[in-house]
Amino acid sequence: MIYLELFATFFVIGMFTIGGGYAMLSLIQNEVVTVHGWIDDVTFTDIVAISQMTPGPIGINSATYIGYDVLANTGAGEFMCVLGSFTATFAVVLPSFIIVLAICKVYDRFKDHYLFKGVMTGLKPAVIGLVGTAALGLATPENFIDWKSFVLCLMTFTGLFFKKIGPFSALGLGALAGLILY
Repeated sequence: MIYLELFATFFVIGMFTIGGGYAMLSLIQNEVVTVHGWIDDVTFTDIVAISQMTPGPIGINSATYIGYDVLANTGAGEFMCVLGSFTATFAVVLPSFIIVLAICKVYDRFKDHYLFKGVMTGLKPAVIGLVGTAALGLATPENFIDWKSFVLCLMTFTGLFFKKIGPFSALGLGALAGLILY
């Protein structure tokens, strides 16, 4: 049953994602594009773009959209598609809820323990690696159509990293540049 597959897939993604939605993207892409073949790379890129534009965490927005899209591709009705969205969203959030609840119960007791500090120190670079993998996974020919796309990417990186412009400014300027250039 597709709902159980959606739940199991997104539950595992939610369980093993540390570092937020952007770290989650490479896991989602691997599972829904490569392993299950529910969507293709172009659709995944569109889902990421839509998830970035909508309010809320990108990983949860992606799960919601994918849950809907997977059922829509099977020809399911509107209610069943919404149920697919709910299933994927609930599954991706549930592990975090359980883990945070457990951590809240034991954090004060273990926060100064050397093993806990060691685990947290090791997780930080792993999170950076997951986010970097997601960024490189989105650097596909579909996203870099021509030289203008590459220049916009470099300008956005320069603005964010060196000039310290805000992400809202970067999105607005990118949209404006896209309207002008394309």
